[in-house]
Amino acid sequence: MNSARYSRQTILPEMGTEGQMRLAAARLLVVGAGGLGCPALQYLAAAGVGTIGIIDHDRVDISNLQRQILFATADAGKPKAQTARARLQDLNPDITLHAFDTELNDRNAQEIFSAYDIVLDCTDNFPAKFLINDMAVKLGKPVVYGAIQGFEGQVAIFDAAHGPCYRCLHPQPPRGLVLNCAEAGVIGALAGMIGAMQAMEAIKLIVGHESFSPLKGKLFLMDVKTMDTQTIIIPKNHDCAICSRPQAEIVPQYASPVCFSAEVRDIEIAALGALQECLMIDVREQEEWDQGHIPDALHLALSILHHDPEVFSPYRHRTCVLYCQRGARSRKAAEILLRAGFSDLYSLKGGYDAWSSAKA
Repeated sequence: MNSARYSRQTILPEMGTEGQMRLAAARLLVVGAGGLGCPALQYLAAAGVGTIGIIDHDRVDISNLQRQILFATADAGKPKAQTARARLQDLNPDITLHAFDTELNDRNAQEIFSAYDIVLDCTDNFPAKFLINDMAVKLGKPVVYGAIQGFEGQVAIFDAAHGPCYRCLHPQPPRGLVLNCAEAGVIGALAGMIGAMQAMEAIKLIVGHESFSPLKGKLFLMDVKTMDTQTIIIPKNHDCAICSRPQAEIVPQYASPVCFSAEVRDIEIAALGALQECLMIDVREQEEWDQGHIPDALHLALSILHHDPEVFSPYRHRTCVLYCQRGARSRKAAEILLRAGFSDLYSLKGGYDAWSSAKA
């Protein structure tokens, strides 16, 4: 162990060399390398958590950089999990990092979770949160939960062996449209605050000093517009569909993050000519549109769509191809519109970058 690297925290009596050794021996899994995952990963790696797993199947998009400050502009288009691992290894070469460039699902969750002691839920959709909860309860793993939207954030620890699980708080996913950060918006600094709090709660669990009071069975709420905070007790539901059952009988439930909509269809540049009178719609922000766009395209930014999908109503009966810079945001826009009842939609694979390359 590099004692100089960790000297500012080992000098604390609550930490000391023993606490640092516990961190070095810990195995921690972070699900989601986004707004919450990035700051959590940075602080956990810097603190010397010995083994960290990173799960994320997404790629870095330019719109992520406002809050996902682990990444750089040059990382746009790269896999998040692999990119995060490389950056964190530079930050602390003494720790072990595993990158899972895959979507967490009910087929791979048990194998991945089994290798770790604690799970950080840094996801932004209900299906993933339910799967994380169910698998963690089944395997007896505590979950450090975080959530953000707009100006509000939440942190909690769910450890079914000693209190409630996530389903005690939310028995079922809400019906209808539930927006994630890309759709509903979020302040970047809030993501940093909540992600850092998740890291702190994980460190408290690992070190286990008697003076620490982790948020087990408690939900911390923060509104950064007013800096109002509240901590509420989450009662254990003794009739919970998951944590009230024997672990061997638990079957984790999972649905795709777009389970409330039809499947988004991707289309290649070369296939555009086969569509009859399709309307191209640019969902990037105004600044990006001004720098260049596909001729005759309509501009309808994702930030507008998520507030009111009905602004798209005049084009309900048209065949529409949505595009962004590289294809990530256009898929999100298509998900919003599909869930709002629109149908004949495509997302341009590779986005404006692919179109520009094809025309070069």
